[in-house]
Amino acid sequence: MDPRSPVLVGVGAEVRRDDELPGLDHVGLMVAAAEQAFADAGVDSRLTGAVLVPRGSWGAGDPERIVAQRLGAPDARTTMAELGIPQLSIMRRACELIADGTVDVALVVGGETRHRSGVAKRAGVELAPVASTGEPADEVLKPADEFMTRPEIERKLTVPAHQYAVLESTLRAAAGRTPAEHAIHLGRLWSSFAEVAAANPDAWDRSQPSAEEIATPGPRNRMLAAPYTKLLCSQWNVDQAGAMVFLSARAAEAAGVASDRWVHPLGFAESNLMLPMPTRRDMHRWPAFAVAAERLFELTGRSVADVGPVDLYSCFPAAVETFATELGLPFDRPLTVTGGMTFGGGPLNNYTFQSVVAMARRLRDEPGAIGLTTSVSGLLTKPAIALWSTDPGDRPFAWADVTEEAKAATATVEVDGDLMGAGTIVGCTVLYEDGEPATGVAVVQIGAARTIALTDDRKTAFAMTQEEWVGRGVTVHEVGRFRA
Repeated sequence: MDPRSPVLVGVGAEVRRDDELPGLDHVGLMVAAAEQAFADAGVDSRLTGAVLVPRGSWGAGDPERIVAQRLGAPDARTTMAELGIPQLSIMRRACELIADGTVDVALVVGGETRHRSGVAKRAGVELAPVASTGEPADEVLKPADEFMTRPEIERKLTVPAHQYAVLESTLRAAAGRTPAEHAIHLGRLWSSFAEVAAANPDAWDRSQPSAEEIATPGPRNRMLAAPYTKLLCSQWNVDQAGAMVFLSARAAEAAGVASDRWVHPLGFAESNLMLPMPTRRDMHRWPAFAVAAERLFELTGRSVADVGPVDLYSCFPAAVETFATELGLPFDRPLTVTGGMTFGGGPLNNYTFQSVVAMARRLRDEPGAIGLTTSVSGLLTKPAIALWSTDPGDRPFAWADVTEEAKAATATVEVDGDLMGAGTIVGCTVLYEDGEPATGVAVVQIGAARTIALTDDRKTAFAMTQEEWVGRGVTVHEVGRFRA
């Protein structure tokens, strides 16, 4: 093996479900997870050469530097990945720094304490400010483009649940299910995730609701955007952190890390193509991910048939369904190792850290198995995929950016917010108020272009929850408004 090959040798996950205040802030939670990861590796944290952190809902601050200081490595190189950078890309960057000889030890860590913040707000308690050095990271990873059109912003599609619910309608229509049949399908899919979470000690919600409980709206499971109830949406009000320690093979040997503790990142592939949802001609497909997966299997000499445990990014069912469809994975096989972002927990911008921690532990228990993880940035916009195994195989670590190939593979449609006339719905959802269908949201194809339009007619909104409206003709009679 190349002595510069990156290996994952330590993992840690921290979860705090209590309501005690002041509790740990997000930096403290990251430190706790990092300490777990170094203890798991049996490596001195003072050897840390790089700390990489993704930006979270906490906004400003420099947790990457504070974490380095608290671990006894104040001179470590720091990287901040802004929102819009795929979470697997942060791990890939750590592996790059090791492979090119920049560092021998890299820590990737992220965390959120939105639950703690909510508890404090309800109790009227003002939390102490989070520590900061006020210094920028040595490296800042930023996305190149925006991921949403003006009509989406103006017409109620900035909320992720709304956007993914529109995508869900396209998947339902493509599968030929009625809304009632599709609700049963979603309940069954998500109950399989809840079952995994129930057996995961690091999961946020281990209550294991049934398929019927998940899919049926009620006072404690309100409908947010048809067909998504609360239990079909990501839970980001969590106190969770995940950490991974990567070493070069040479450093791992020198540190005495037993080789059966090594998990090899066989390869990564990602697309940084920024195409907003309504601009993709076939919204139920994701060519960018298909291209990324194909390239990764080429680089590693593996195929989807070789894959064992899987964790598909699971902010909403539409993400899981799209990943699985492009990979050719059936819905009745296990698709998560954590329980997903509803039940396992979905800390903003670092859920994939939780999934890789769980995957590494699983692979140590199944020597030689190949694990597959995915991540999403934007709103089903920028995909990334990785393969992992305790068996390094016969090929060196590799990665690919398939942005240009993804662009060539993705047919697009112009979106015009001012478009009017007779057209056809190509994707839709219904938003609720006080438990009742209130506003219909539709992506409408008019000629060769599309627009996004709303209706506040409650009879129409109700009808959209009962029947399939994808493929139905409507008229955009004024800018941003449609009627049947």
